[in-house]
Amino acid sequence: MNTEELRKAPIGVFDSGVGGLTVAREIMRQLPDENIVYFGDTARLPYGSKSKESIIRFAKQIIRFLQTKKVKAIVIACNTATAQALEAVQKECDTTIIGVIEPGARAAVKETRNKKIGVIGTEGTIRSNMYTRIIKEMDPEAEVVGKACPLFVPLVEEGFAKHHVTEEVIDIYLREIRDSEVDTMILGCTHYPLLRSAIMRYMGDRVHIVNPAYETAMDLKKILEECGISRGVNEFNKYEFYVSDAAEKFKQFANSVLPYDVGTIRQINIEDY
Repeated sequence: MNTEELRKAPIGVFDSGVGGLTVAREIMRQLPDENIVYFGDTARLPYGSKSKESIIRFAKQIIRFLQTKKVKAIVIACNTATAQALEAVQKECDTTIIGVIEPGARAAVKETRNKKIGVIGTEGTIRSNMYTRIIKEMDPEAEVVGKACPLFVPLVEEGFAKHHVTEEVIDIYLREIRDSEVDTMILGCTHYPLLRSAIMRYMGDRVHIVNPAYETAMDLKKILEECGISRGVNEFNKYEFYVSDAAEKFKQFANSVLPYDVGTIRQINIEDY
């Protein structure tokens, strides 16, 4: 594609389900003139308990699908897929691909006052130690406490974000971090911003909560501007949504998260890619 075609081309965004909509929402806010093609791999969620090999295979299939949509850049709006697959797919792909971990880590290092940082995420993200590695590269003196919270994703996906059972699960998972000296905590899964209010209430004012979605959107904006492929102002934009299963359920969720009314959700067989 030439520069003019790239300028008008959409941004690809993908996640294991609805969590990546928190990143898509931030891209819509910070880059309001860009087109977006979103894919939610709802047939194969959650990614957090899957093997690295499986997640790399899933990511490659999704990227091949997004490339059929002529995207100019791809955002892996999933911490688990970023941790397990980003480096592998970047090596094999000409399209610019960014993840959500480095932007979140950078924000936490900037924000912490005592260099004690908490990270909550899926089993896959925490097991990968990628947040710890990147934070330590940025600040070797930082201490990182990781905690896997595997029930958070299904609670969000099933619409239990405001249910009292979620508050009980938050207490079970986060009490140790709350009672430690951690002063900054990264929401290391794109589903978790949908629990942000409850998590902030539980952690209190002393702990700063980092949502990597905003930082990721700003990184993307900078990359597009530096490459000269940002879309023009006040051009009509469009958003397309695809899933691998449960389109109607995804639509209901998208309409509760995104700042505009989502009409059509298309279901595809991702195994074809």
